[in-house]
Amino acid sequence: MTIRVLFVCMGNICRSPMAEAVFSDLVKREGLAGQFEIDSAGTGNWYAGSPPHEGTQRVLREQGIAYNGTARQIDWQDLSTFDYVLVMDRENLSVLKRAMRNIPFEKLRASVHLFLEFAKNADMIAADEVSDPYYHGRFNETYATVSIGAQALLAHIRKQNNLLGHG
Repeated sequence: MTIRVLFVCMGNICRSPMAEAVFSDLVKREGLAGQFEIDSAGTGNWYAGSPPHEGTQRVLREQGIAYNGTARQIDWQDLSTFDYVLVMDRENLSVLKRAMRNIPFEKLRASVHLFLEFAKNADMIAADEVSDPYYHGRFNETYATVSIGAQALLAHIRKQNNLLGHG
């Protein structure tokens, strides 16, 4: 069984590639890499084909997390192929919810959530949105938030799917 996880933000150059990289690193460290397919996308196509923002690249390098993906716009088929679609903020969640109305119910597979929902429900964090460092420049703060979200998400997925690993 492969669990497919997609992280979504607006442009796919700051938050969602950071979440993809952090979650992938966590899954690998937990001995679960072979059970996951992890990706990220943006609701917009402004940066399609571009590497992540330099701030995201810097933080990931500082944390020793490898990432070599490029930005892409979400393909609405993603909602029928991914198991979990984690959105960084309400604005982009609204975009996805509107798009989901155009997909036949029987073709929808994804469970769509705000990324921080699981961390908030576990009282690990008060926020329910990942603020955008593209606008505020606090990439280290975003990394800390994303790390908490990744831990909570993995705990949720492990419980829901009875996954074992080293952790």
